[in-house]
Amino acid sequence: MMEGIVVKAYGGFYYVLAGETEWECSLRGRFRHEKQQVLVGDRVELTPRHGRAGVVEKVLPRTNALVRPPVANVDQAVMVFALREPEPNPGLVDRFLIAASVNHIEPILCFNKSDLDGDTQLEFVARYGQLFRVLVTSAKTGDGLNELLQALQNRVSVFAGPSGVGKSTLLNALIPGLRLKTGTISDKTKRGKHTTRHVELISLPAGGLVVDTPGFSSLDLPDMKLEDLAGHFPEIAQLQGECYFTGCLHDQEPGCAVKKAVDSGAIQQSRYLQYLEFLNDLKERRRY
Repeated sequence: MMEGIVVKAYGGFYYVLAGETEWECSLRGRFRHEKQQVLVGDRVELTPRHGRAGVVEKVLPRTNALVRPPVANVDQAVMVFALREPEPNPGLVDRFLIAASVNHIEPILCFNKSDLDGDTQLEFVARYGQLFRVLVTSAKTGDGLNELLQALQNRVSVFAGPSGVGKSTLLNALIPGLRLKTGTISDKTKRGKHTTRHVELISLPAGGLVVDTPGFSSLDLPDMKLEDLAGHFPEIAQLQGECYFTGCLHDQEPGCAVKKAVDSGAIQQSRYLQYLEFLNDLKERRRY
């Protein structure tokens, strides 16, 4: 028996990388009876069969597991947005950041297509640069690619973001000979079309694994208690315990340290308004 990592699942088979060898594996029958799902990124024990065929015997404990994209044991999430075509949506960016925080995954914001728009670049770096790691790239000109490659080394990273932002194009630029299929932007909507159809772990030349995932244009806010939302906004979380009322939701309550920080400019109003929008979203869910 040997250990490996599931790098892709396709056609009912699970492809497991163990050392330098990739094994085409089926699942032991008990997985179907136990209804245990095997995800890309899972570390597993397998029994080799003839050739490079094998059987997955056991899934080892996970550090985390995402639902969308369905991948396990992720070290960091590289959230790719285009500075233009399609225009970045701050609400979607913030939903991605919260999803990463809920799953205890380090986020990296990557704003691609810097060759198309300098003004939007400045706006988004100003919004997020002091709170999160922000990279600005252009797959077309090569700007920022070395910094991105360094951030990916020796880690398991998931590339996520809307369709058409250039996730596959970036990976093609980082990994010689990869040739992932890339899409075009609709002239009418200025949005991308889905090109990646399944989840797959790809080996990086200098070490590390990366997942290119299908793009999408929306993401639901993870369900949570109202009082937990603030903990996923680092600029709000650092003021925990400084409000007059215990359990302050930083909305209508008097003596709120967060609202004072917004008024003084210490917290960006745009981020605070996004927090309130998410808070109201969670409140609405509890009404039904």
